[in-house]
Amino acid sequence: MEDNRQILSMLGALLDYPDEALIGALDEIRAALAGNTRLPPDTRAALIELVDRLSTRPLLDLQEDYVEIFDRGRASSLYLFEHVHGESRERGQAMVDLLAMYEAKGLFLGAGELPDYLPVFLEFLSHETPAQAHTLLGEIADINRQIATRLAELGTPYFAAVAALLPLAGEAPLLNANATLSDDEPTREIDGEALDREWQEEPVSFLGAQAPLSTTPQPIQFYDKRPSR
Repeated sequence: MEDNRQILSMLGALLDYPDEALIGALDEIRAALAGNTRLPPDTRAALIELVDRLSTRPLLDLQEDYVEIFDRGRASSLYLFEHVHGESRERGQAMVDLLAMYEAKGLFLGAGELPDYLPVFLEFLSHETPAQAHTLLGEIADINRQIATRLAELGTPYFAAVAALLPLAGEAPLLNANATLSDDEPTREIDGEALDREWQEEPVSFLGAQAPLSTTPQPIQFYDKRPSR
């Protein structure tokens, strides 16, 4: 089983709310992505385009773009259980169960952080065995394909970071996803509510759940509380 844990952690960093730590890591991320032969060439090229865009825009602009892109309704949300449970009461219990899974591995979230945020889940996978990380990544492949497709429709290069998760899970890559942007056009003007009304695909599953928040994403940190040896 190929070990994709480092690249999963880097993709999670690219999808997280931009901060100075991300900007400082972009050169390392770019080099790792460019040399990763497990990703199809088109996927690598799209990821490099995303990294280059993050490298050249002011941090404040990146943060404004991020909120604009990911607060456009359910279809582009990075909160996984929104795609599984919506606003149903089952979402709360699913959160508790997922958080317990993290804590069983010695990983604890900061106060107020949500465990179903995709960058958090990817960071969790980077602490798992390669086989388990591959299995769990496969469980969210349908969700990731839907998110990546919507992001491509919005015209944002962020689609590449989600689409890259598909081949890493052994899934077919996203097709027809050309999302090149100009510097003065952060996203295409697509109505997020209209996208939600159109979002009528079959229900997806995640960690055994079956079913059909948008909060502003904040930086997420894992705290490893396992005793040192």
